[in-house]
Amino acid sequence: MSTLDVAASAIRRHETVEIVLLLAFVGGFIDAYTWIVHGVLANAQTANVIFLWVFAMAGDWAKAFHFAPPILAFTVGIVIAAWLRRVAGERAGALSVLLEILFLIAIGILHNRLPDLAGTLGISMVAAIQTAMFIKVEGTVCSTVMITGNMRQTVENIFAAVYGGAPLGTLRKSVILFALCAVFGCGAAAGAFATRTIPNLALGIPVVALLIVLLRCETTPREVVE
Repeated sequence: MSTLDVAASAIRRHETVEIVLLLAFVGGFIDAYTWIVHGVLANAQTANVIFLWVFAMAGDWAKAFHFAPPILAFTVGIVIAAWLRRVAGERAGALSVLLEILFLIAIGILHNRLPDLAGTLGISMVAAIQTAMFIKVEGTVCSTVMITGNMRQTVENIFAAVYGGAPLGTLRKSVILFALCAVFGCGAAAGAFATRTIPNLALGIPVVALLIVLLRCETTPREVVE
């Protein structure tokens, strides 16, 4: 078996390009949704921490504490993901997607009654679970909820390929990581449009995307290296 065959056969089902691109779309969508509706970011906790301390240093504690709940919820989501990996093993990825779907459906139902609780807490937990569970595409570290690291790797890989001496498959990795950035942006655009035009139904779009991910996680066979 060649090196490329070994690499391809070792890819886990939740690390396939199709699944990771769908998750990047969801990541961009829910970040746009929470920013428009709640004025916080579900995924980018760096921004939430910055806003928290900017307002805190200005003495505006009401605005500062507005950014605390999503940070705490994100922390809880990471713990949930770690627990799933411990108890579910290889099925942790699929179970985490199912949990994301249930959370988003519950958020959509509760949104009119408990908007702050449903939005800033629930969606940040969804984002955290996705962040912790889906961290690679075809064996390469990536993110489906932010693009900074993906952009860095894209540029570095392109530079390595142009400069010469880059490992086989470097350009493919660059294309995939660039696609992640582009799809994340498309998700953000779709999230902004849907949130403003169909606010009560907007979360149905990422739910559909996650249902496709769940289906693919369950039906795509995971090859075993011989």
